[in-house]
Amino acid sequence: ILGSRSLKNFCIAWIVVCIALCVILLCQLLLRNQDQSTVIESSNNSLDMIEMSGFICGYVSCVFYLGSRFPQLYKNFRRRSTEGTSYLLFALAMMGNCTYGLSLVLKMPAAESFRALYFLHHLPWLIGSFGVLFLDIFVTLQFILYREHKERPSALVALEVEPLLVNEENA
Repeated sequence: ILGSRSLKNFCIAWIVVCIALCVILLCQLLLRNQDQSTVIESSNNSLDMIEMSGFICGYVSCVFYLGSRFPQLYKNFRRRSTEGTSYLLFALAMMGNCTYGLSLVLKMPAAESFRALYFLHHLPWLIGSFGVLFLDIFVTLQFILYREHKERPSALVALEVEPLLVNEENA
């Protein structure tokens, strides 16, 4: 019960933070559109408030996305089993993260002078996609290591022939 209460409080706090970030970003967008005539042009190397907010959201997303795999990895390790875990979910997530990460890499600018800046601006999403792909490889290894080699003899697979309510009278 204590774990569920702290999880509930954490979820509520996370929702409040997300709403606050959305409100701040919306206000920044509205202010940016109103003050566009008086805005002093910023240099290409500096990040404005909206860009910085997006960058921070990217890193927060990266931390949560990477953190999402550790509870499953730990649970599988403790139980020495992947029973109840859908490998298809992880396989599809691996495909999605691989193609998403590759799309970011393949969109890299041809001009070498822009590559470092592009890489820096996309780093949280690259870490998130390739980092989770790396962790999903460990989940795959757990599926291989913990799979059961026991095969059920066909004689043990019996059809259910007895009713569930044997001693019940007709109501």
